[in-house]
Amino acid sequence: MDQMGFVAWLIVGAIAGWLASKVMKTSRQQGLLMDIVVGILGAFVGGFLFEQFGSTGTTGFDIWSIFVAFTGAVVLLVGIRLLTGRRKLFS
Repeated sequence: MDQMGFVAWLIVGAIAGWLASKVMKTSRQQGLLMDIVVGILGAFVGGFLFEQFGSTGTTGFDIWSIFVAFTGAVVLLVGIRLLTGRRKLFS
């Protein structure tokens, strides 16, 4: 994760967060800035989860890192929905 620059994190975060918001149908509720935040946090969550299962986390500015961040962002959005009490996971 340390080999990625700030701009690369923003780009990966934006892509992963946007994809996750489309899958979770939250794109109307959150804007671009929130997509970036969810994507970056998702990269940390996804990196942690993937490493727990013996795989590599984020590796740099590539498709694998976007996939890891996307997976983490979806997990993060599901967790937020469960904590806020919304019963339907997918609207």
